[in-house]
Amino acid sequence: MSDQQIIITVSGVDKVGIVAKVAAALAESGVNIEDIKQTIMQGHFVMFMLGNISKSKFSFKEIKENLTKTCEELGMEVWVQKKDIFDKMHNV
Repeated sequence: MSDQQIIITVSGVDKVGIVAKVAAALAESGVNIEDIKQTIMQGHFVMFMLGNISKSKFSFKEIKENLTKTCEELGMEVWVQKKDIFDKMHNV
């Protein structure tokens, strides 16, 4: 299952519409949001999302490019990783 899951991290200066626009970009790409956590630390917005791409007609690369474009428009930084690789990197 984790080979069909992705981890998305978004950060930057807090502003209205970040969650809505990132969620819309994921929906357009056919990605199901399975979990979401967000916080604001001294005006800095940070969000972690777990998405499932198993029903998407887009490749991981296309999904990542779409999210990167969306976050650039928002002035936010984004990291998109496959969950199985993320897990391996953090289990040393």
